[in-house]
Amino acid sequence: MAQAPEQTKLMTLDELLALGDAHIDVINGEVIDKAEMGVLHHLILGNVYSALDRFVKVKEFGEVFPYGLTYLMCSPFDEISNAFIPDVSYLRLEDLRRAIWKLELPYPDVPYLAVEVISPREKAYNIQNKLYTYLVKGTEQVWIIYPKTREIYQYRRDNNPEIRIYRASGLESIDAESLFPGLQLTTDDIFKLPTWAQQ
Repeated sequence: MAQAPEQTKLMTLDELLALGDAHIDVINGEVIDKAEMGVLHHLILGNVYSALDRFVKVKEFGEVFPYGLTYLMCSPFDEISNAFIPDVSYLRLEDLRRAIWKLELPYPDVPYLAVEVISPREKAYNIQNKLYTYLVKGTEQVWIIYPKTREIYQYRRDNNPEIRIYRASGLESIDAESLFPGLQLTTDDIFKLPTWAQQ
């Protein structure tokens, strides 16, 4: 008689917090070490964060968070099936006001926008699993940025269009209007490097 496969025990919020400053994602119950980030990765995520944060602060739309904020992706505290740390994320004011949680804990819900800058050693199936989870759980848009090929893949829940790909060949405008009305954002804003980093 065939045995049923063993079910992986999901970690609790306390167990997740006990990991301290470990750079991990929890994807479908599996703890995944995040790939090391090089200087290029940080420069790109810094560009995204700066452009969005400047705009959102002036308009008072919500809050843009740099790398480090954990999202529990609607997982119950006693069974964390997914917990992600996007490189940059955005929450609208209504998201922040609606959520009931202690500010020193991970955010219990999903980001309105998640930005993931892809490192060379990240596995494609982990990226796809995270993308799928973000959109199914309610994240409005996910931007996947590939620094090496200088491409941005913009995925939208409203399917309008479902995916759009931007390549850094000139000043191509990124459609950020539905998230940030009035924001003008180009591929150059995302991929521009300081003189010392240009090769």
